[in-house]
Amino acid sequence: MAVKNVEVIVMKVKSSEFVTSNTDYRKCPPAIHPEYAFVGRSNVGKSSLINMLTDRKNLAKISSRPGKTQLINHYIINDSWYLVDLPGYGWAKVSKEAKYKWEVMIHDYLIHRENLCCLFILVDSRLEPQKIDLEFIQWAGEKAIPMVIVMTKCDKQSKGKTSKNHEQVKKSLKNNWSKLPQIIVSSSNDRTGGKEILEVIHNVNATFSTNN
Repeated sequence: MAVKNVEVIVMKVKSSEFVTSNTDYRKCPPAIHPEYAFVGRSNVGKSSLINMLTDRKNLAKISSRPGKTQLINHYIINDSWYLVDLPGYGWAKVSKEAKYKWEVMIHDYLIHRENLCCLFILVDSRLEPQKIDLEFIQWAGEKAIPMVIVMTKCDKQSKGKTSKNHEQVKKSLKNNWSKLPQIIVSSSNDRTGGKEILEVIHNVNATFSTNN
C-alpha cells in the first residue's frame, strides 16, 4: 500500500507587535494567550532569531553590545499568542547586582507565568557545551518548564562541526535526563530551523486552545 505524503502545516506570521516591557511577571499582559519565551547567553543571537521568526528586521533590537535586553519584552503574534524576549545571561558587562536582579526576574517569570507553554533556550552551535547553558537547562528541567533547545549560528561553520557539537550537547544532558528535550539547529541568516520552531508553536497552540 502506498504511503501518502504528510503535509506539514507551517505557521504564517501575519502580524507582530510590541506590547509591553517590565521587570515583574505580575505586570505582564493578561494570561489569555499561549506564551513562548526565548532566552540564552548574551550574544547568542536571540534578537536575530526573533526577527527571523517574525519576518521583521527590527522587531527585537539587535546590538553589538551584549546585555542589550534588560526587561521582559512581550510581543503579540497573529493576535493569538505571545512571544517573550527575556534578558540574556552570561558575560554581559554589567554589575553583579544587575546580573542578580536579572536572574531573579527571569526565574520568577519562568516559575510563575501560568500561560508559558514553552521556553526556547538558545545555545551557540559553534561552541562545545558551556557550563552556564547546561546549568540553566538543568534548572529549567528541575522546575518542569517545557523547553526546546535551539542551537544558533549554524551557518558560521561546517555542518560537520555543528553535528559534532550537537552530539556533545546531547551527551552532556544524557547523564541527568531520561528523555532529552527537542534540539533544533538554526541560523537567522539562512532561516534554518525557523519552520521547525514555528511548527512547535503551532502544535502547542492547538493544545492550548483545546484545554482552555
